[in-house]
Amino acid sequence: MTADDSRRDDRAATAGFRPSRRRFLATSGVAVTGALAGCSGLFGGDDGDYGAPNYDAVDAAMEAAALSEFQGSGAILEGRPAPGGRSMEELPNLSGELAIYLGGGEGGLYLDLFDVLEEVYPEFSYTSQSKPSSELATQIVEEARANQLQADLFISIGAGSLGTVVEEDATRPMTDETVEPVPEAFVEPDNNWVGVAGRARAIPYNTEQLDDGDLPDNVMEFPDANALQDVMGWAPTYGAFQDFVTAMRLQEGEDATLQWLEDMQAAGIQSYDNEFLISDAVSTGELAAGFANHYYALRVLNGSPERPLDLHFTRGDAGSLVNVSGAALLDRDENAGLADVFVRHLLSAEAQEFFATRTYAYPMLPGVQPVGDLPPIDELETPDIDLTELANTGPTTDLLTEAGVL
Repeated sequence: MTADDSRRDDRAATAGFRPSRRRFLATSGVAVTGALAGCSGLFGGDDGDYGAPNYDAVDAAMEAAALSEFQGSGAILEGRPAPGGRSMEELPNLSGELAIYLGGGEGGLYLDLFDVLEEVYPEFSYTSQSKPSSELATQIVEEARANQLQADLFISIGAGSLGTVVEEDATRPMTDETVEPVPEAFVEPDNNWVGVAGRARAIPYNTEQLDDGDLPDNVMEFPDANALQDVMGWAPTYGAFQDFVTAMRLQEGEDATLQWLEDMQAAGIQSYDNEFLISDAVSTGELAAGFANHYYALRVLNGSPERPLDLHFTRGDAGSLVNVSGAALLDRDENAGLADVFVRHLLSAEAQEFFATRTYAYPMLPGVQPVGDLPPIDELETPDIDLTELANTGPTTDLLTEAGVL
């Protein structure tokens, strides 16, 4: 028995997810209407496979509505509007077996979503292999050079690893229809990768200790801010922090980045193991502010909405970097069409609502709102850098070591 087989057996025993159409209609009629608001095509689809009427398609739509079972819960999600944009139910059916390389720390939640797709589409199945994104990128490059690619799709926690496989000609472009709804900044120019969920750098701060005006709008000014002396935290061994420093190095140069690292230490910044701990420490008053991805503060607030925690975003610099988890079609012929349509499902309103409410990521569809009071992604002033260049972390770790941070 493979690891995938064991995983599926475990979930089949516990999920209780797939209701019959009759029971679903009897118990969830109102919820179905809300979940599919703005959607059409129950008796027709883009691929012409449904027919009219086709009750299998109706069943699939009911199962798609059951994605609401995978929507997050908690205080900051109350009153959230239904997601807009194209629905899974409007897309071509998934049929066949897809082999996926799944990189980074996204594994468990992504597999939850993939399992839902197996339930929605009885003729679809997938297998997966999970490793750190950088390791999978190296593996893909080696397989491509030997003309022995073993997977159809690569999903990475960061754009840098996607860029690595694109540079080695290990990918093929997605269709325009698949990537069309996604902002241009998060699509590779030739459609060789596309973002499926975004994460923004931010400054979590304690609202009882600081006002938003105490925090500079340029991250390079933080070492000199009077209100931030001896009260900030960072997680220098964390991959997201090193991406942030890489962006600073690309934008400001190595000398300025090294000086910033040294100046932050002189300002008394404290080191933590990860960025959730930083956000939690800010919320309890152990720190006044810190450097972290945006979603950690939201995780804290969803469990403890009374805590005095808010987010500050800098403007146009490394401190406002938005990186993405993204997908790339690998260059093998067996399932190219299926892989493309699968990515289209990841960019559906239902899947984007999943990413937004379960991982607190920035959705890639304009019709799906980010969680809480986050500004829309198109209102963030992000740095003008190529996200794939974030893969070049060697000079960054050298700088961190030279500065005595690592």
